[in-house]
Amino acid sequence: METQMQMTMAIKLENVKKMYKAGGIDFWALKGLNLQISKGEMIAIVGKSGSGKSTLLNLLGGIDTPTDGKIIVNGVEINSLRENQLTRFRGENMGFVFQFFQLMPTLTVLENVLMPMDFSKRIPSSKKQARAISLLVKVGMEAHAQKFPAALSGGEQQRVAIARALANDPDIIFADEPTGNLDSHTADDIFSVLKLLSDEGKSIIMVTHNIELAERCPRIIRISDGEIVEDSAKTQKETAS
Repeated sequence: METQMQMTMAIKLENVKKMYKAGGIDFWALKGLNLQISKGEMIAIVGKSGSGKSTLLNLLGGIDTPTDGKIIVNGVEINSLRENQLTRFRGENMGFVFQFFQLMPTLTVLENVLMPMDFSKRIPSSKKQARAISLLVKVGMEAHAQKFPAALSGGEQQRVAIARALANDPDIIFADEPTGNLDSHTADDIFSVLKLLSDEGKSIIMVTHNIELAERCPRIIRISDGEIVEDSAKTQKETAS
């Protein structure tokens, strides 16, 4: 039973705390979080500004390190990894989507998607081009492969950012306010892309202020003052409705 649970567990937090110093005062952004996320789950993390939700996302993604506790991703305690090990682990196991897209402006759409493959070396060189094009097809952006990001709308840039996040076929996608800079119709399209990835087995962990979209996720985690105050999961029927 324990072995099977480890196989299906994507992320586990054990008493994770994060402290910052501000003006000589210790500020606890996270206060001993325990959390388990299974492979293939789609989760919305919500809460007011300053609640700790972005800090949590940064810790889960290995962008920041906890003051105390353990963060275990795909069976690896990432907060015990050396920096070079962590960089490699992130590149092979995680993809990131941001509110302001963060595409390289001097690279074409295709080159932006190729870039993570060049860093991680996970995808054989002979397969990189075909994989990048197939990912652009997946998000409906293949016709824009040779354009630069400035020539795209916000929604189109976010689609490219999702393709880039998938470049090395990671198990987990972290999305930090992925619809925050988009109109409601475009936000709905981007959410649909993320939901499809979850249906295909990717774990999607999304921080959002958009409560309407959050409520369409199968699971919602609400953070307040550095603590989890709500962790609710819906049935498949409730999510579909």
